[in-house]
Amino acid sequence: MTTPGQGRRVAVTGMGVISPVGNDIGAAWDSLVNGRSAIGPLSRFDASPYRCYAGQVHDFDPATVMTPKDVRRTDRAVQFGVAAARQAVADAGLEINEANADDVGVVFGCAGFGQSLVIQSAWALHQRGPRAVNPFHTVNGLVDAPAAWIAIQTGARGFNAALVASCATGTHNVAEGAALIRCGDVRAVIAGSTEAPLEPHVYAGFSSLRALGSPRPGRSDSDACRPFDRSRNGFALAEGACALILEELESAKARRARIYAEVVGSGATADAFDMIAPAPHGEGSARAMRLALERARVAASDVDMINPHGSSTRLGDQSEAAAIHAVFGGHARDVPISATKSMTGHMMGATGAFEAFASVMSVHHGLIPPTLNYLEPDPDCGLTVVTEPTPRRMRYVLSNSLGLGGHNSALLVAKYDGD
Repeated sequence: MTTPGQGRRVAVTGMGVISPVGNDIGAAWDSLVNGRSAIGPLSRFDASPYRCYAGQVHDFDPATVMTPKDVRRTDRAVQFGVAAARQAVADAGLEINEANADDVGVVFGCAGFGQSLVIQSAWALHQRGPRAVNPFHTVNGLVDAPAAWIAIQTGARGFNAALVASCATGTHNVAEGAALIRCGDVRAVIAGSTEAPLEPHVYAGFSSLRALGSPRPGRSDSDACRPFDRSRNGFALAEGACALILEELESAKARRARIYAEVVGSGATADAFDMIAPAPHGEGSARAMRLALERARVAASDVDMINPHGSSTRLGDQSEAAAIHAVFGGHARDVPISATKSMTGHMMGATGAFEAFASVMSVHHGLIPPTLNYLEPDPDCGLTVVTEPTPRRMRYVLSNSLGLGGHNSALLVAKYDGD
């Protein structure tokens, strides 16, 4: 991963969202700040054998962004990614043409691969034989297929890659896109991630891990995901994608682009400990946060909000809380926590990019989205979890992501001051 360093400044000039809480940035932000949960029963398949709730994307038609032929060939994750990227490019007012195409990169990840394509091809192979398998399964089931398709659809011909780091994938990709701009490799990057994990075999696996949450007795389905609450018992799987347009600041100013915020620091580490359990006391996550702050030359006490990973698992939230206390010390109980998974569910590889979007919007608008379902504070976490939309003048917002296998990523965004 490219070292962020202190080079060119990186602006966020456009964003696009396909998510359970809305299929554009306006709808998604409105849902977040008004505390509208998208978590409910799963309807994509017969979920009766599982204890499962989901954050599903609704009212999404891939034919609005891809040709019918391309829709047939691609996985849902690719379709989400292309739609989010197209939105982001339009939102940024970024024209990609022959003159600048080589200077626009794509860094867009996916934690898994073509889940629906795999199932369809496996079914066809066993039921009808080899000749029935989708001939495009292999290429369109690759983890880098969303990044490739985004380049094909937008014409971006610069650096193109997909970083994979489980549930830290989105944050890694946004951080890498920013680093490429800082070191001068490109002037703009379409950065983000996508995931479409709402398939039976994925639910079966997480059910076996006992990672999926359920509501408290007498509570609505949306209570199935309650980060940092004392009674939390797992997460709700979710799907979606988010894309951010990152640009070299002077280039963005030259074309008079709207600037939402700046990406000023990032850090990525490995626990080197276990495939499921985090390192003791959140040591790996703490190192990632410290790296992001050090590279931005920002003191922990200057951070105005944290969008945590907040997966709503017993061990995960406790470990992340320990990491926050280790980094922020006495300020840990003062910094507001906005855990947006309480509304979206866990979008897996897409979650880091979506939470980067939420962090950018928070610092841009000076508004902290609430955390839903936080009724019983966990004394072992000891954090200030915000439960109502809260206006606040903010300078820096930190977004954390933690992934299975011990991947940790932290991203620091700053309010653009106009200079």
